[in-house]
Amino acid sequence: MKKIIKTLPIVTLLLVFASCSSVRVAADYDKEANFSDYKTFAFFKTGIDKAEISDLDKRRILRAIESELLAKGYTKSENPDILVSLFTKSQQRVNVYNNTWGYGAWGWGGWGGFGPGWGWGWNQPNVTTSVQGHLYIDLIDANKKELVWQGMGTGYLTRNMDKKEARIKEFVTKIMEKYPPGSQQ
Repeated sequence: MKKIIKTLPIVTLLLVFASCSSVRVAADYDKEANFSDYKTFAFFKTGIDKAEISDLDKRRILRAIESELLAKGYTKSENPDILVSLFTKSQQRVNVYNNTWGYGAWGWGGWGGFGPGWGWGWNQPNVTTSVQGHLYIDLIDANKKELVWQGMGTGYLTRNMDKKEARIKEFVTKIMEKYPPGSQQ
C-alpha cells in the first residue's frame, strides 16, 4: 500500500505531462476564395511586428511556416499572392491536484460498526503551473487585402530552450496541416 501511495504522484505527473504534449488546432476560411490561385507568398511584416513574443521565437515560427509553405509547392516572392501574418496569446494556468487520502477520514471504528475513524493518511496537494499558448497564422489575399484563411493552434509551451524549436515546429506543422482547406484526409 505504501508503494502505491508513493508512486501515485509520479504516475499522475506523467499523465499530466503526456496530456500536455498535444496541440489542438482549428481553421477557418473564406468559402469564396479560390485557394488553387495562390502560388506565391511573403511575410506581412506590419502584422508580425505586433506579435508579443521575442524576436527569436518570431524567427522560429516564420522559418517553420516558410518550410511548410515551400513543402506545399509555394514560392517566396516579392510580388506574392498571399501574405502571411501571425499573432500569439498566452495564459498561465495553475493546476491543483488533490487526492482523497488524508487524516480524519470515515472508516471502521467504534463498536464494530461504521463510524468516524481517525488515522494517518497522505493529503498533500500538488500544485503546478504551465503556460498555454495560442498561435494564429493568417493568410491574406495580397490583392484584395482580405483575410482568406486562419489557422489556430493551442497547446502548452515549454521553457526548455532545447525543446522550444521542436515545440514551435509541432505547432506550425499541425496548424498548416489544415491548409489549404479540403486537403485534410
